[in-house]
Amino acid sequence: MSAIQITFRRVLTLAATAIMISAVVGCHKKASGVNPNSLGPAPTPAPAPTATITADPAAIDLGQSVVLNWRTDNATVVTIDGIGEVPANGTQTVTPSNSTNFHLTAKGDSGTTEANVRVTVRVPVAPTPPPANDDMGSEAAFQQNVKDIFYDYDSYDLRPEAHTSVSQAASYLNAHQAIKVVIGGYCDDRGSAEYNLALGENRANSARTALVNAGVAASRLRVISYGKEKQFCTDENESCWQKNRRAQFSLDR
Repeated sequence: MSAIQITFRRVLTLAATAIMISAVVGCHKKASGVNPNSLGPAPTPAPAPTATITADPAAIDLGQSVVLNWRTDNATVVTIDGIGEVPANGTQTVTPSNSTNFHLTAKGDSGTTEANVRVTVRVPVAPTPPPANDDMGSEAAFQQNVKDIFYDYDSYDLRPEAHTSVSQAASYLNAHQAIKVVIGGYCDDRGSAEYNLALGENRANSARTALVNAGVAASRLRVISYGKEKQFCTDENESCWQKNRRAQFSLDR
């Protein structure tokens, strides 16, 4: 065998070996992965829950009520501390005995959210007793300084001149802290008894409010309506009717 034939045979042998190795390697090649695009879009996660809670009014006196109002979205379970589980949206009237923070928790498939509202409860302070040396004053001094207030027909608004009387009365009452006052509301004899009872009460309350605004403690003032049952004058004319449209102040003994 010539040298050329030997060399050619070696080349053929090497080529055959290379083809076999390539075939073996190809048999062990891993299959390609799944194309993510063939699976379609990924599912959108549910939105997180939202929640709000309000109170109307936000501040009350002891014994009064307040309305809670809450709204939630994407929540499956909603609770309020002190109340328990509640609907996703709703209102509820509560009467807290002290200032309270109402805490709402809203749970949904995508998490939990919270909301809060605070209700302030005003607790009355015990009145300070009057000084030991304070006196009631005389009946005459009371009548001279605490004068009746008169009203227009079918009205319980204070006239401009009434503010001067209120200021003088408040000054006297604040100087004599032991005095308590009954404010009687009166009307003329026109109209029904029921209507005049309500009007008389409104007149007495308007006088009371004016004194409170002038610094007199509300606890010292008591109102009562006499309507048209007690007349100061019985003549059927405007001069007489005017005398009957009044808020009268008396010592509350």
